[in-house]
Amino acid sequence: MYKSTTANVNDGYFVLEYREDGIFMTVYPPVGKGKKVDIRDIIDRLTFKKVKDFNRELLELSVLKADKAPVKIAEHQEEVKIDASLSVSVTPDKMKALITLYPPDGGRALSLEEILSKLTEQGVVYGINKEMLENISKYPIYKESVIIAEGTTSTNGKNGLVQFHFDLNKDRKPIIREDGSVDFRELNLVESVTKGTVLCSLVPPLPGIPGRTVVGVDIPAMDGKPAVLPRGRNTEISENGENLIASIDGQVSYIEGKVSVFLNYEVPANVDNSTGNINFVGNVIVRGNVLSGFIVEAGGSVEVWGVVEGATIIAGGDIVLRRGMQGLGKGLIKSGGDIVARYIENSNIEAKGDIKSEAIMHSNIKCGNKLELSGKKGLLVGGVCRVGKEISAKVIGSYMATVTDVEVGTDPSLKERYKELRSEIQIIEEDLKKAEQAIAILKKMEMSGGLSPEKQEIMAKSIRTKLFYSNKINQIKEEIVHIEMKLQEEADGKIRAFSFVYPGTKISIGTSMLYVKDNMKYCTFYRDGADIKIGAYDK
Repeated sequence: MYKSTTANVNDGYFVLEYREDGIFMTVYPPVGKGKKVDIRDIIDRLTFKKVKDFNRELLELSVLKADKAPVKIAEHQEEVKIDASLSVSVTPDKMKALITLYPPDGGRALSLEEILSKLTEQGVVYGINKEMLENISKYPIYKESVIIAEGTTSTNGKNGLVQFHFDLNKDRKPIIREDGSVDFRELNLVESVTKGTVLCSLVPPLPGIPGRTVVGVDIPAMDGKPAVLPRGRNTEISENGENLIASIDGQVSYIEGKVSVFLNYEVPANVDNSTGNINFVGNVIVRGNVLSGFIVEAGGSVEVWGVVEGATIIAGGDIVLRRGMQGLGKGLIKSGGDIVARYIENSNIEAKGDIKSEAIMHSNIKCGNKLELSGKKGLLVGGVCRVGKEISAKVIGSYMATVTDVEVGTDPSLKERYKELRSEIQIIEEDLKKAEQAIAILKKMEMSGGLSPEKQEIMAKSIRTKLFYSNKINQIKEEIVHIEMKLQEEADGKIRAFSFVYPGTKISIGTSMLYVKDNMKYCTFYRDGADIKIGAYDK
């Protein structure tokens, strides 16, 4: 006997019975809103069971009546017994295999060995879940797809690393004493090493782990790439190629992605007529003052124990002024790293990194990252101050309404480059116009009576000049567009004042601007959309 099954208990169903006097079918009606039996389901069933010569008219009549009365639909014949079966499907990426079991109909269930054999026939040989397979063979789940095998994904290896054996992130923040004053002497910026010191080592890369699909195909994995030792000046690579070693005694520095060891050039007194200008590949230490008009250039860092007057100091690394700078309106400090000074007055200052001081007065400041004014004064007054990310001070401006222009949110070097390009393109466009005029005049001369060899040479030169300037203009325009896009981006810079911000101060964040008209205290200026908002002071 066979009873059809339905998804809804209220649906109608039918029952097939094999008797001595024939094959009988009983159709049961639906309950409530259940569905009636579909004759196609009955015919599919009879075809599956290979029932011969069934009476279709009686089938249709029985379905129509659905009166629960058995109806003989075919003469007696032996029931065809059908064993359980299964289908195997593999996902397109060959990483999963699924099986679907179909129930037996008078026959027997599938054994574990038969299921495994069927999987092998379909090429599924890897990642088979044996426990799941055993459970399914004992307690079959019919007409549901079950994941029976999963492949292993490949894992790419990790790249090698450089392990540094010195402090890359020195805290350059001056120590604030209990009385509020700042100690600019003990900054601990110099890390000295001796010849033979291991500066950094290579951490080897890890190999990749290959994967495998359920059909047994290996999935290759990429091995990690080895790192490269950042060899700079006065360093050497060990024989095994795994360590970077100092080749001299000196100060270790990490500048522009290279580890170098610099010799220290020490001036025991002032930089003046007795020493002349100084240009040294390593670090420079000046025990005295740097007098007006003199230049100190260093490939590493510069440290001045005394006062810097209207002089020029340029360093590839950090610049430390233990006392400060009175630039007299012409002094220049330019650092590829950070600048730390006790005070800065009437000077021009440029730093790619941070600037830290107790007071900056009437100076032009360009700072790529953060400007921090701390200590007793924490003062920023007068001049123009352009900072990439953040300004933090106690006092900005003065009670005398000194004009103080502070700007954050855009790298000042980017704006300078933009101005340079605008000026350069104007000059080139004028030169291009002159070249085009010369070509036009020479062409008229050529049409009227030909050109002499000298004029032909001028024509060729003018054409080459035009081509050069046209290409140059296109390159500059592309760079200008790129910079303009960056300048138009949302600025997220902040200006924080612990004490007062006085009138006369102009605040700029990105393209937004605000003039301070009243005394403000304990405040933070930040950009919100196109406006500058003022919030509470946040550390």
